[in-house]
Amino acid sequence: MVRPFVCFFFLTLVAACGPRPDLTVLPEANDIGDNVDVYFSTTRVQKSAQKFSRERTSEPAYGRIVVSVPPEHEQGKVETRARNPNPAQDFVATELVHYDPAAFRRSIRTALQRRPAREREVIVFVHGFNTTFGESVYRAAQLAHDFRVPGVNVFYSWPSAAHVFGYTHDRDSILFARDGLEELLIELNKTGATRVNIVAHSMGSALTMEALRQIAIRSPGQVDALVDGVILISPDLDVDLFRQQASRIGRLPQPFFVFTSRKDRALAVSSRLNGATNRLGNLKDVSQVADLDITVLNVSNFGEGVGHFTIGSSPALINLLSGFEELENAFRTDASGRNGLLPATVLTVRNATEVILGAPN
Repeated sequence: MVRPFVCFFFLTLVAACGPRPDLTVLPEANDIGDNVDVYFSTTRVQKSAQKFSRERTSEPAYGRIVVSVPPEHEQGKVETRARNPNPAQDFVATELVHYDPAAFRRSIRTALQRRPAREREVIVFVHGFNTTFGESVYRAAQLAHDFRVPGVNVFYSWPSAAHVFGYTHDRDSILFARDGLEELLIELNKTGATRVNIVAHSMGSALTMEALRQIAIRSPGQVDALVDGVILISPDLDVDLFRQQASRIGRLPQPFFVFTSRKDRALAVSSRLNGATNRLGNLKDVSQVADLDITVLNVSNFGEGVGHFTIGSSPALINLLSGFEELENAFRTDASGRNGLLPATVLTVRNATEVILGAPN
């Protein structure tokens, strides 16, 4: 087992040595691809009008970015390049607007009012480990585009070091960033949104749970008022810690989905680095969380490569799960015993439900 682990870690280091794509604003690309509006809040230090660093600030910045999804975009991919991006082939930004908190709320309120009543919800994306500001922008846009998200898209960019050796920095940063995420959720609940849902990836799941926990401690019952649904994707989070966080939160927002994969090689590395047998994102036995009202969605049958963001990178899985409302309704119907809406095996253990998606490879 040592040799595959060492080889995987070495390949990860090599891949991280090249230049990283970050936000590029090209107004002339406005009419080239599909434009996706993405609002943002960040606790990164702003270095220039277009540049946010790995450094931390307790004063969140707010804004809106129009992202052009290239005409040659392939579902499940985020096509970028570090230098001289081509809007016909790469994700680029066409507009970047900065707001103060009041203007941020007004802009989102206006965007919501322009939508049909059933689509006046907000989806907040929280990125994971080793991510630049620009990468998180483009990933949020890709998810909104490929999943045809019926609402206003927001992403929270916490100050990741964006480096494979930055694991400790990033773990400290998610603790630092709890207040900023809590503040964002409060601001979003002032916009008139009918629902506020959180989608968090990897280490961003730990940040999300920590923020919800501190809200519950500060004001019991407030989590229910601020957050309507949670999706954790490949959460890099200790199972025992997750259980303790959930216990302090109390009633979890519903739906509460956890996407897992036993083929997640990044979480296998994280497990070894943390001296743990497994992380929540590669949960091996749903009975470990059986007392929690959650739905575990096992996507191991779709896993390829590193397998750490299968839900966002597998075209087959994207096609299966597109549409948040349809996703929620389908899972609730299947979990209640009327199988057949989804190609899945459903296992219920006390309060938790595990849905194993797809046929075995």
